[in-house]
Amino acid sequence: GKRVRVEGPLGSIEKDFSHAKNVYITQEDGKIVLEAFNADKKTYSVVNTLASKIENMIVGVERGFRYKMKIVYAHFPMNVKVDDKNGIVIIENFLGRRGKITTRLRPGVKVKVDKEDVVIEGVDKDAVAQTAASIYEVTRLRGKYRMSPHGREGGPGILDGIYLYAKEHIK
Repeated sequence: GKRVRVEGPLGSIEKDFSHAKNVYITQEDGKIVLEAFNADKKTYSVVNTLASKIENMIVGVERGFRYKMKIVYAHFPMNVKVDDKNGIVIIENFLGRRGKITTRLRPGVKVKVDKEDVVIEGVDKDAVAQTAASIYEVTRLRGKYRMSPHGREGGPGILDGIYLYAKEHIK
């Protein structure tokens, strides 16, 4: 099959690559081999993508991934909480709004909030990155809410949000 399972000291990841049509994945003496026959440009790009994904899986179970995000606000202090039981991140008092903003955690991802920092850790790079992206996305301002200050001075406008500032390995 096209399921690839990688195990290491930090855990294990299993991914299904059966959507890749003309690519064959085999294991030969401790190596993972990707083969494509009569390949065109598109198939080559699929092979290289799968190779990168599998490499990231190996790096993930050996060294892990950690993404760091900064909570930025000018006036209303944002409050970020993690509800591990339900697998969601809750953002309160964003721009002084009453409602809560929630976003889902991907499976196998741990999120810690430390004062102004949000730290996202896991063995699956895709899941860690997607969690970081969805936290950024729910606090991204669009349209008239991205107001710029009046007058000639100009300026950056409202910068409140949660921004990614570092990507590193756990080990």
